[in-house]
Amino acid sequence: MTEPTLTRRTALAGAASLPFAAAALSGRPAQAAAPMLGSSFQPFNRFKLGSFEVTALLGGTRTVDNPQQIFGANVSAETFAAAAAAAFLPTDRAQFFFTPTVVNTGAELVLFDAGLAPEAITGALAAAGYTPDQVDVVVLTHMHGDHIGGLGAAGATFANARFVTGQVEFDAWAAQTNEGFDANVRPLADKTTFIGDGGSVVSGITGMAAFGHTPGHMIYMLESGGQQLVITADTANHYVFSLANPDWEVSFDMDKAAAAATRRSVFGMLAADRVPFIGYHMPFPAMGFVETAGDGFRYVPATYQMMLNG
Repeated sequence: MTEPTLTRRTALAGAASLPFAAAALSGRPAQAAAPMLGSSFQPFNRFKLGSFEVTALLGGTRTVDNPQQIFGANVSAETFAAAAAAAFLPTDRAQFFFTPTVVNTGAELVLFDAGLAPEAITGALAAAGYTPDQVDVVVLTHMHGDHIGGLGAAGATFANARFVTGQVEFDAWAAQTNEGFDANVRPLADKTTFIGDGGSVVSGITGMAAFGHTPGHMIYMLESGGQQLVITADTANHYVFSLANPDWEVSFDMDKAAAAATRRSVFGMLAADRVPFIGYHMPFPAMGFVETAGDGFRYVPATYQMMLNG
């Protein structure tokens, strides 16, 4: 007697028939009546960093058409399309993410950036179990609207907070007229601590100059219990079209040459030291690592590394 041969086709056919066989044996028809619920994911990501507790908040997300209007104006459409295809991305649309970050030091609750609007940041905080009146310190990495919009007029969203930002950044925006800055940030001058490169926010959180995206754009090193993480803000606005290709021009960068040099410096440091980072516009939950790749970098999304911190 010849034994039957198991092939991939017969295995798949057999597996496909199992639900129907089970339904026939039970005497009941197969059900397909459950409603479609739509895609979703957790609106925050929380982990330990030494004695700190860090929570990345999904402050918003939106789809943007024709991403080469924003990224890579100094490269050809063919070059842009090749980079997109290599990363399994379309060329006609991109998804933007907005990720404020909360750090509980054990003594103070520190929020990095206030998001798009008051209702957006308060909703994101609520999803993670916080209220705005619990925030002790709001750090503004720079003054673009998607980082200061959630402050509300004169910082009304965060009634109990003090504020920290870069001196160069504040002075640059204070010297001009900007509706969002004038309404939300300028009135906070008396409640604000201004720092420069190497300035301290609280113990374990240090500012680092990362100019170019805006005149005084700052990033922040977190250090606790021998562990490090960098809040890179808008140093790169996309993991392929900016981080992987640091010399591609970004329409939002106010000084494009300086921003490109900063990308190379910051991500070169992170790659060399193997330090994780949270990028404000990285795909949520916005945290990962970076390694050198060719003439640029490769974004390596975090998986379970931070879960091992306890």
